[in-house]
Amino acid sequence: MPPMMKKHDKGAKRDKADFKSFGKLLAYCKGYLPAIISAILLAVGGAVCTIIGPDRISDLTNTIKDGLMLGIDMRAVLDICVGLVIIYGVGAILSYGQQFIMATVTQRATKRLRSDINGKINKLPLNYFDTTTTGDILSRMTNDIDTISQTLSQSTANLVSAIALFIGAVVMMFKTNAVLALTTIGASLLGFVFMAIILKISQKHFDKKQEQLGELDGQIEEVFTQHTTVKAYNAKHSVRRKFAKVNGALAISDWKSQFLSGMMQPIMMFVGNLSYLLIFVVGISMIINGSKAVDIGTLMAFVIYARLFSQPLGTMAQAMTSIQQASAASRRVFGMLESEEMSDESKKTAHIDNPRGDVTFDSIRFGYLPDKEIIHGFSAELKKGQKVAIVGPTGAGKTTIVNLLMRFYELNAGDIRIDGTSIKDMKRERVHDLFDMILQNTWLFEGTIRENLVYNKQGVTDERLNEVCAAVGLSHYIACLPDGYDTVISESSQISEGQKQQLTIARAMIKDSPLLILDEATSNVDTRTELAIQNAMDKLTEGRTSFVIAHRLSTIKNADVIMVLKDGDIIEQGNHEQLLQKKGFYAELYNAQFAGATD
Repeated sequence: MPPMMKKHDKGAKRDKADFKSFGKLLAYCKGYLPAIISAILLAVGGAVCTIIGPDRISDLTNTIKDGLMLGIDMRAVLDICVGLVIIYGVGAILSYGQQFIMATVTQRATKRLRSDINGKINKLPLNYFDTTTTGDILSRMTNDIDTISQTLSQSTANLVSAIALFIGAVVMMFKTNAVLALTTIGASLLGFVFMAIILKISQKHFDKKQEQLGELDGQIEEVFTQHTTVKAYNAKHSVRRKFAKVNGALAISDWKSQFLSGMMQPIMMFVGNLSYLLIFVVGISMIINGSKAVDIGTLMAFVIYARLFSQPLGTMAQAMTSIQQASAASRRVFGMLESEEMSDESKKTAHIDNPRGDVTFDSIRFGYLPDKEIIHGFSAELKKGQKVAIVGPTGAGKTTIVNLLMRFYELNAGDIRIDGTSIKDMKRERVHDLFDMILQNTWLFEGTIRENLVYNKQGVTDERLNEVCAAVGLSHYIACLPDGYDTVISESSQISEGQKQQLTIARAMIKDSPLLILDEATSNVDTRTELAIQNAMDKLTEGRTSFVIAHRLSTIKNADVIMVLKDGDIIEQGNHEQLLQKKGFYAELYNAQFAGATD
């Protein structure tokens, strides 16, 4: 089995720039650029409508003020009010259109992102899954993408509107009065300084939060899938302590990130209120000093402009908090998408039309880690129809040989040939089609018995199902089910380990490939069922080259060839009688098991 290595991928390295990963996300969305540009234009239009309003309100205030002495021109007041309603109504429609477009773009982008990750999983080499927990992968597909989705749909759209409103407010403030504009902007510079400092400090906590969330999901998935083992070993206290440790670290990182980023909005509110105060102080001082550039209407308009200026600052602060989270999530998602894939095999055309089953191992060398070779120049010549048993102590390389035969991993050196054709010259799918594989660990998915049995194979009749189920001893079990083959089961259904193994064996028999791999396939069934399955397998292996990984040596006495592995090398080879006569390592293993069975 492959060793568990230190968890690492390209996304594990933090980006030097806080928002580099978010930049990758925006680049990923370039296909939606026309829609995004439309949303930006609508946002600008909505902002223009919003910033025109205060200028009209200034006119309304001055009209009312001028009419206090001689009479208010109600016609002019009504025209200004109607104009304001139209302006604000158009602004609302434009803002809604912008939000609608961004929501649509977000859902399509995240849908594509999930599809790309799902497709990426099928392209990743197995050593990626040796170094990354299932829970962490699931967290990237769920938590991280949900974080990205929320940011794109809400914060990014709000940020575009806020920037447009901010620029428009600045332009209108300078147009109205440059002195008051500089006063407002000068007070806001303080807020920008604090925002930059907070962003720099809080980003590392957002990164750590997303990593710890993946770690927590990995632990939860591990404990839930092995809940029976946890119970049997009374390990609930140690599991709880480990969970509390990871959960506590996550809570601290989350608290720090939220606390620091949460400071931005109150700071910007303080800056906004400070702006109001300075506007009145400076504006009234100018009026007292006889300045004609400022009047009551100007002050009223400027108070609204200051609000329109400070409101985007608060929105931007809040959006930056979400973008920080999305940046951390994007780093993990794109770290997975950018991970090294299996080599492209589109140009490989080699295939075997009528496979016989001759297999040659030619001086193969392999190690799960580059500097730790575990298969040292393994060679063997196997003929069609032979039943080949691979035995040896734990860690000898038995399962590794099978993994290499199936091309789950690539050789460091040497070659494996089937009917004279190198498996390196064949697409992996073609290699997999040559084999039936029955492992010690069973696997069922949620679906009907029929779907589990005919998995990915078309045109299987009920007669064939009945034949196979009878061969492996499943007929009575199927007959007792309420809907027969159409009964829905899953990995968590109340099915014994023996019945699960029988189902997986039947699945392999239905696939009916020319070569067969058995990895302790009958280890989870009782003696009577084992005899029935063994008879079925004897029929299944007729005329096929079959590889049997066995720990119980009594099950492979009738093997044509027994290869004894130790430390990655074949140390003995022959049939059962020949190896016993040698009185070597195999004889020691067999006699030790026989002695243990009779004690």
